[in-house]
Amino acid sequence: MFLLTIILEAVAGAALAKLGAAIGAGVAAIGAGIGIGRIGGSAMDAIARQPTAVGDIRSNMIVSAALIEGVAFFAVVICLLVLFV
Repeated sequence: MFLLTIILEAVAGAALAKLGAAIGAGVAAIGAGIGIGRIGGSAMDAIARQPTAVGDIRSNMIVSAALIEGVAFFAVVICLLVLFV
């Protein structure tokens, strides 16, 4: 009876780990999309307020979006590692 309980907990734990990895990958992708959308919206507001600073705002926006995308990619890779390893 005790051995069966341990085996069932191991199988259920593996299934929960896979479910958690899938949810984590989805949350990372959604979070990155929201973050990049907010950056773009804020950049458009800033350009509308001060059109002479378009170059600086655009470069800062691209750097920020790239950093968010890198973090999201890292999170998805970690979730895939949990899922398959």
